[in-house]
Amino acid sequence: MSLRRDNFTKKDKYFMNIAINLAYSHKGYTGSNPSVGCVVVKNNNIVSYGVTSFFGRPHAEINALSKINKIKNSTVYLTLEPCVHFGKTPPCTSALIKAKVKKVIYSLEDTDPRTANKSKKILSQKNIIVKSGLLQNKSKKLYKNYNYSKKIKIPYLIAKLACSKKLKIFNDKSQISNIYSKQVTHVLRSQNQGILTTYKTINIDDPKLNCRIYGQEKFSPVRIIIDKDLRIKKNCYAISNSNPTIIFHSSKNKLKLNFLNSSGIKTYFINKDKDNLLNILDILKKVYQIGITSLLIESGPTFLKYMLKLDVINEFYLFKSNIKIPKTKTIDINHIIKQLAECYKLSRKVNTYLDKDLLLHYY
Repeated sequence: MSLRRDNFTKKDKYFMNIAINLAYSHKGYTGSNPSVGCVVVKNNNIVSYGVTSFFGRPHAEINALSKINKIKNSTVYLTLEPCVHFGKTPPCTSALIKAKVKKVIYSLEDTDPRTANKSKKILSQKNIIVKSGLLQNKSKKLYKNYNYSKKIKIPYLIAKLACSKKLKIFNDKSQISNIYSKQVTHVLRSQNQGILTTYKTINIDDPKLNCRIYGQEKFSPVRIIIDKDLRIKKNCYAISNSNPTIIFHSSKNKLKLNFLNSSGIKTYFINKDKDNLLNILDILKKVYQIGITSLLIESGPTFLKYMLKLDVINEFYLFKSNIKIPKTKTIDINHIIKQLAECYKLSRKVNTYLDKDLLLHYY
């Protein structure tokens, strides 16, 4: 149970704010693990700090405790409850006990059932003072995506679409966004473990769907393609390139499946729903089970409309370009905008100018 705010000092809040800022610095880059900030304080001075490593390991506590030897009798500030379970690494509670820290203050309880509300008892039994609830409202925002996926057991979904001022898109491969909008897209790709699209988008545009910001290439997402009848072209970039690609299908075409598997593509059979389409919720559950907890949707308006109807999109980025599209090359997306206005999950909106492009962020 969280303690009242008046049980914490100004210095406690100061150190926790630093821990929260540390956690934000790696948010989106720690895989299925949450990004945690850790600050170690002794005699009112910061003696060490850590944040969850890229791709999730080592954890923040391990990174902080391994920097110096004189941890004994220190106070450790954490944005999230320290883990208590054995996974690929030993629990962080064991590391805290071994370091003989005096006090642990964490902001938010972990929603992972393996740890939730268990660390306090374990640490207290070793005479370590434990407090929780410090700046928890700030931490709830930090772990919004993580808590959603843990609770619903599907990835946190973000969608994007680029259009003209008059809500039109090209009906071919032509580019509509400026360089700044494209850079934001690459940042979004780097911050999501997977990128969801359809075989139609692959066959029409042959996109790379990777992160091409210098130094961020290692954060390119896993490509996840919905292709009920395995109509994806054999010579497309998604198949010929070595980046991880997954295809969900309901086909019995053994020749195509053998070709895809021999090309390093992972394929998963999914049952059709009543509309003779692949069951999207089954796909999302499977993606979560694989260990992917965040997805960016990059597809055509038809699939986006379907996903909005299912009400599974948590955030939406709409890039409105200043350029004009010839009428012969346009597709109208007013229906998408109407759906956005009706979706309760996407009730808030922030506008940002990217030179002459306008970015509308619905969340």
